[in-house]
Parts: sequence; C-alpha cells; structure tokens
Amino acid sequence: MIDHYMNAIGLQAHRANDRHPGVAGASSLLRCLFCGMLAFSALVCQQAHPAESMPRRLYEITTETGMPHLENNLRYADTREKRCLSQQDLATAFPILQHHSLQGCKLDNENRNGDTLTYLLSCQAAHGKTGTAQWNLGKDLIAGRLDVRMGGKNMTFYQRVTARPLGECVSEAK
Repeated sequence: MIDHYMNAIGLQAHRANDRHPGVAGASSLLRCLFCGMLAFSALVCQQAHPAESMPRRLYEITTETGMPHLENNLRYADTREKRCLSQQDLATAFPILQHHSLQGCKLDNENRNGDTLTYLLSCQAAHGKTGTAQWNLGKDLIAGRLDVRMGGKNMTFYQRVTARPLGECVSEAK
C-alpha cells in the first residue's frame, strides 16, 4: 500500500530482489521517511483545521447590545436564547449583523491565535462602516464582542455574546 502512494508522487521503492543490489536498506529507509512525512502531514493538517477544536454543541446564549452615545436607560438591550453553535457559526453569531443598517456587511478575514479568533467587518457599500470582532474560546464559556463604527455620524456600538455550553445538539429532524 505504501509503495502505491509513493509511486503516485513519483518516489520509486526498490525491493531486495530488484536488479540493484544493496538498495534494499535504502528502500526501507525511504519507506520509513515516507511514512514519517505522512504522519507529520496528518498532524499539521489536523492543526490547520481549528474548527474541529470547537465541535457543534448546544449553548445558552446571552447577547448584550450597547450604544454608549445614548442615554443610560436606552443604552443596553439584552436577549437570551438556546441554540447550537460551532466555530463555523461564530462569524454570523452576532444578531446585529442581520439588522438592515448592516445589510451587505459580514465578518471575514478570520485569524486565530491560540483560543482567540478575530474578524474584520467588511461591507459591500461601506459608507464608512468599520468594525472588528473577537471571540475567546474557553471550555466553559465562549465570549465574543463586535465593535462597530458607523460612518458619517461617528456613531459607535458594540454587541457582546456569551455562550455557556449545555450539552450536545439534538437533531433538528425530530
């Protein structure tokens, strides 16, 4: 089987009965090196897919939206819900991204550093809208914050999402 994969990438494994005497030891060494490269590649590829580090689970989610420029009694709005999340969902997990004022905007340019994910807000028709988001992934708590600055009026707001794991996701097909 190893010989098949080695041949597929252009490496030739010689056997002891080949017409090249003394190459059998080199052939075994080549096979060992090839197996080592495969194992290393599998390890690197596994680490290159951080989505697997946060499997889909059911969370209790609290969302707080803050608008510092408003009066105190209008400044904050909180919501609570239960839903399933995985790492692939984090770029869209902020409910404010569905608001018409952010139509055409999305979080992209994901960057991971340890247990921290960061995103940039990009908008099709920017009109001066800018923003960043950061998620801190913990075993018992996932916390994200989206900071947005709306163009011409210099209005800023944030949305903070905290999610506590409750267990496994139940199939939606029930």
